[in-house]
Amino acid sequence: MIQRVGEAIVLRSWPFLEADLIVSLFTREQGRVKGVARHAMRSRRRFGGALEPMTYVRATYAERPKQELMRLDAFEIISSPLSRPVDYARTAALQLVSEVIEEALPEQAPEDAVFRLALSVMEELQVGWVWLPVTYFALWMNRLMGWMPELGHCVVCGEYLRGQTLYYSATSDGITCADDRRPGAVALSAGSAALAERIFRAPLSTFRGENFPKACAADLRRFALELLERHLERRLASARTLERIRMEKS
Repeated sequence: MIQRVGEAIVLRSWPFLEADLIVSLFTREQGRVKGVARHAMRSRRRFGGALEPMTYVRATYAERPKQELMRLDAFEIISSPLSRPVDYARTAALQLVSEVIEEALPEQAPEDAVFRLALSVMEELQVGWVWLPVTYFALWMNRLMGWMPELGHCVVCGEYLRGQTLYYSATSDGITCADDRRPGAVALSAGSAALAERIFRAPLSTFRGENFPKACAADLRRFALELLERHLERRLASARTLERIRMEKS
């Protein structure tokens, strides 16, 4: 048995047997792992509120030979999403981060860049500041997973596209110009494409204080989320929730 201690983000948990929980963790050193928190539903001494989704913890756990599930011994909270005000939009945004990481990353494959991205987005997400962090996360996840197309040139004719409206299709690779757009293609404004380029050049914290209401760059957010769904081959429940919130408050 190998004893480990390291940073981790709690993704989700679900009941197992009578009082145990299975917990999905995204660890910095081992990537995504699953483990059993024994008696977690009866005793709060070892875990307390550390099992809430998207809690950043220092986890103590044991890797057992030939067994898929780790033995989770204790979590020390480093940062909790419940330490700041919570509303429906912020909760849905945190769920999106958790859902995408859970679906995109294979088990036990370390991804330090994704870990750092998740921490930066968790730090920035707050009531009233949700839409730009969500867009930032979705765009960067596409890039880190190798799914982000080139935005500067048409994939068909090679035309230089900066400063122009771009077009993309939910069923085809690449960005096109207006002349080469595919049936059912969706437009991405020149301003939103320029914002994407800014996002890929700067940390999320540098956008703090700028005015990004939920309507701002909605097409860019839609593009990034649809690209994730296409490569994950499933719809993201949290993305649907965020869209309902946006429409209800429009």
